[in-house]
Amino acid sequence: MGAPPDRDVERIVLAQVMLPTDANGQGNVHGGTLMKLADTAGAIAAMRHAGRRVVTAMMDSMTFQYPVSVGDLVVLDARVSWVGRTSLEVEVSIDAEEIVSGVRHRTSTAFFVYVALDDAGTPGPVPPLEPRTTDERARFAAAEERRRFRLAQRQR
Repeated sequence: MGAPPDRDVERIVLAQVMLPTDANGQGNVHGGTLMKLADTAGAIAAMRHAGRRVVTAMMDSMTFQYPVSVGDLVVLDARVSWVGRTSLEVEVSIDAEEIVSGVRHRTSTAFFVYVALDDAGTPGPVPPLEPRTTDERARFAAAEERRRFRLAQRQR
């Protein structure tokens, strides 16, 4: 584990144009394609914060609010929202942009939990997350609430 990361390391933005091979029979992009991209963006944000490899432990939730069309630019914004001893939660927002007009729509939001791995492949420590802005503190508090809910669900 290296030095604590810079603030910008906790966030990653990826963009990709959606192609016909990404579409379902209705001409919209497959939800699974968006899920894979979201997991990739989330894992990168988690690895950059942790300073080590991570594995996806779970996708807490993902909502689909607006369809994505072939030709749209999908923009994924992944931010570390909460950090535990060896795990991290990452919030991924997905927007679809009509490239020519520049019009964007929020299409999806997802929450992933990752576990950091040490060199032996076992869970390893993660640097703390220090929310500084009002938005970061609100994101952290919401993530803690989701974590409490996940723990309560596991105890059932």
